[in-house]
Amino acid sequence: MTNSDAPTGLVRTAPRRLGSSGPDIGPLALGLWRFTSDDVGANAVLVEAGLERGMNLVDVADVYGLDWGGTGFGSCEENLGAVLGARPDLRHRMVLATKGGIVPPVPYDSSALALRAACEASLRRLCTDRIDLYQVHRPDMLTHPAELADTLGGLIADGLVNAVGVSNYTPAQTRALIAHLDTPLVSTQPEFSAACLDPLRDGTLDLCAETELVPLAWSPLAGGRLMQQSPLAGGRLIGASDGVRPELLDTLDRLAEREGVERAAVCVAFVLAHPTAPVAIVGTQQPERLESLQAALRVHLDRNDVYDVIEASEGEPLP
Repeated sequence: MTNSDAPTGLVRTAPRRLGSSGPDIGPLALGLWRFTSDDVGANAVLVEAGLERGMNLVDVADVYGLDWGGTGFGSCEENLGAVLGARPDLRHRMVLATKGGIVPPVPYDSSALALRAACEASLRRLCTDRIDLYQVHRPDMLTHPAELADTLGGLIADGLVNAVGVSNYTPAQTRALIAHLDTPLVSTQPEFSAACLDPLRDGTLDLCAETELVPLAWSPLAGGRLMQQSPLAGGRLIGASDGVRPELLDTLDRLAEREGVERAAVCVAFVLAHPTAPVAIVGTQQPERLESLQAALRVHLDRNDVYDVIEASEGEPLP
């Protein structure tokens, strides 16, 4: 993958390719975890606003809708399906991604029958005949990776999905699945933000560098925690109980002021700065907020900036 920025800038703004022959996707993706409104017109405005800003990967899951005011399991997929039914032109402009493998009240089920049924149900709710990227939402420790590989391969062979990936998998779990797959994985979806550096430390991004998996970073704003008031802004002091150090917010604000953008744009730019070229999945449901998040693509971060954020996040200097 190449960086289209200036030589000293680390923020990767070029499209990412899903697999060796897959579609190109933008550095920002539209996440629909909170896509719980049943207003088809307003929902279409949001989706189109994302597509117009290059956020052509649209990420949802069958379990989305059990919270954030949703009506229940599958409701976010149903809401997106209603948009695609009313505006079929939007389907051709997006790379449609969804996830399965969580089957309430059972925590996780990636057995052959359950995962195929989940995929087929997602297709019906989404009003489409093919899913561009189908990911296993969370690892099911009671399904052997060989069985899972057979299931995923069958979904591709039967034309139900174009490509497959994993979400919330450890590097070891990902390797075990790769060992049994005839079709390569194209993506892994970890939580990654300036407040959650696990993929930097647990080998997830190293595995992406080794295998060319595209990392799809969920919660790049740490579920909104990175948007809390900074001590410098006169807000309450953010403590360890919030999981965000005050010095991290101060560092992000310093960079945001220098770059002339909102703090959120710097948070997203931090995610995009890793050499594996992650995609940042943004979950706002406000079309007007997409433009301020897209400002991440013009943020300039160098090594000093990124390591400043890492040190502020972890609360200690690097050795």
